[in-house]
Amino acid sequence: QVQLVESGGGSVQAGGSLRLSCAASGRAFSSYYMGWFRQPPGKEREFVAAIRWSIGATYYADSVKGRFTVSRDNAKNTVYLQMNSLKPEDTAVYYCAARSGMGFPRDRDGYAYWGQGTQVTVAS
Repeated sequence: QVQLVESGGGSVQAGGSLRLSCAASGRAFSSYYMGWFRQPPGKEREFVAAIRWSIGATYYADSVKGRFTVSRDNAKNTVYLQMNSLKPEDTAVYYCAARSGMGFPRDRDGYAYWGQGTQVTVAS
């Protein structure tokens, strides 16, 4: 079955960096979008970034554009989210997700597979 396993979360000071990893297994993801979402305390889960695995096209929320970078490693079947210049408002549980290549990569409801989440805490 499909498994998405996130790692790399933690606590960091404002202005710092973290890199999240999402190890994907259980099927071929070449035609999929791989997305990153986050859920701040008391708020809904929101889109952060996505990458189309086959061609590497990337998509970002306005709030993270220029600070976060999504990438993938085909050999390791792993997707990354490099987060720089972190702000306290980036504090959230971050989730990796996968969806078929149909539809819109920013649409949370279209993602069929989700990881368990990893906590990111940014102190001011």
